[in-house]
Amino acid sequence: IDLSKMVKAWYMDTASDDQRLPHHPEGAPDLSLELLASLGVLYWKIDVDRCDEEGLLAKIRKDRGYTYQDIVEVCPEKLPNYAQKIKTFFEEHLHTDEEIRLIQEGSGYFDVRDHQDRWIRIEVIKGDLIVLPAGMYHRFTLDSKNYIKAVRLFVGEPVWTPINRPADDHPKREQYLESFVMKAVA
Repeated sequence: IDLSKMVKAWYMDTASDDQRLPHHPEGAPDLSLELLASLGVLYWKIDVDRCDEEGLLAKIRKDRGYTYQDIVEVCPEKLPNYAQKIKTFFEEHLHTDEEIRLIQEGSGYFDVRDHQDRWIRIEVIKGDLIVLPAGMYHRFTLDSKNYIKAVRLFVGEPVWTPINRPADDHPKREQYLESFVMKAVA
């Protein structure tokens, strides 16, 4: 595996300037896939130009029960109410289902919380398939290129209802904490 092509993640700096900037502290190391997995974040690298021949996406869809998909393009020219949607995506929230995205073009950032509630920024680029577990606080933003095209995958009919933080008493949040955070503390 060529690790240079794998997802990059780091602890964010605390600067409050443009959310589309990397916010990667100078000299800070990239975080491991193992750390992301301990938070419930799953990752695969998919050859989006050869998906059908490669077969990995079909296997993941079958194994995880992803039965519905659509495509979303996030950029000022393609997304209605772009400015409001970008604000909504960047509000810290959780979902009652997994959030699954396969990046076909462009790039952006998913920010997730670690076990100590610190922000981790995950850069997603073409070929990255990322799964955020139900109940995990997160947010999304484009990078300075202002464009991403992604396949959204779902188990069954699509549900995309953000539940903004605080939602610590939500059953999916409690389930997430039991499955990932409490195990890490124990």
